[in-house]
Amino acid sequence: MEEQKKEIIRPKDIEWIIDAHTNYAAKPSKTVRKWDGITPYYMHPIWCATTLASETNLSEEIRRDGIQALLYHDVIEDTTKELPEDLSKEAVELIEHMTFQGGSKQEMEEIWTKPTVVKLYKSYDKVSNLLDGAWMSKEKKEDYQRYTRKLCSEVEKVYGDLNIIRIAREVTR
Repeated sequence: MEEQKKEIIRPKDIEWIIDAHTNYAAKPSKTVRKWDGITPYYMHPIWCATTLASETNLSEEIRRDGIQALLYHDVIEDTTKELPEDLSKEAVELIEHMTFQGGSKQEMEEIWTKPTVVKLYKSYDKVSNLLDGAWMSKEKKEDYQRYTRKLCSEVEKVYGDLNIIRIAREVTR
């Protein structure tokens, strides 16, 4: 009998994320992306998760856990909805590691104490933010680019030349 594989991306997670960022945003500005004020916020975690899903050089386990973590990574910070009870223990731990209530300044200081896999997943988050970072001041964008380059450099040492590393090189030039 053939063993049934777990779904890499569960449709119910996508629906849950859309609902959380649309109907449970901590404040109205958290329902949309900053750059245009109309792109739904949920596009960000979905982009992060689906981009990770296409990393052919990562194991299924790293992709599966990371997809859940990336889909839910902004829920604690940006919504009032509780995480679903059926998330894996690994995903919940990763989400907790990826959550910084003190914002990007706290993250940029504390990320270096986190497991490398958390840095891997954060690289998707940071690249996505840079892709639609037209709203950033010149100084903020430069800080963000430096941070993302350093983050991706550490990730590359462990995981090799991933798609996200190649994208990061382009958005941090």
